[in-house]
Amino acid sequence: MSRLSPPGRKALLTLHLVTSLGWLGADLVLLALGVAGLRGADPEVVYPAAGLLVTWLFAPLSVLVWLIGLASALLTPWGLLRWRWVLVKFAITTAMLGLVFLLLAPTVRRLGELGADLATRDRLDLIIPPTVSSTLLIIMTVLSTYKPWGRLRPPAQAARP
Repeated sequence: MSRLSPPGRKALLTLHLVTSLGWLGADLVLLALGVAGLRGADPEVVYPAAGLLVTWLFAPLSVLVWLIGLASALLTPWGLLRWRWVLVKFAITTAMLGLVFLLLAPTVRRLGELGADLATRDRLDLIIPPTVSSTLLIIMTVLSTYKPWGRLRPPAQAARP
């Protein structure tokens, strides 16, 4: 696979940062809506707003982050299978992407439909998942910053004369 030029890598990195930070921001807004709903804010406002947020911002950003992360791994020297921290980030992002579409989006849409009829247990469905995912997104940010653990396998050494 071809590598990007330095300006191309910077553009891809910038796009990855913008979408990743957008995903974290949308996640924190979702958490804020969940806390507001638990504390007694109007469920006819909070939960439909959360449904719109998940449908039009959170889910699309999760797909963009995954795609741009994959492109970054494949088109830059980092690679997908060279460094442990890259592989861990990709695995976490892939798992989160699946959970967004299989669990979070349908649950939040259901909460929007139930509105005022929500039990406290149901209201926690808009607090616990965003708390976990925000934590995972922050962990991935730390991994990107500190790049721990080294390579998955040692680089091939040049043939000795």
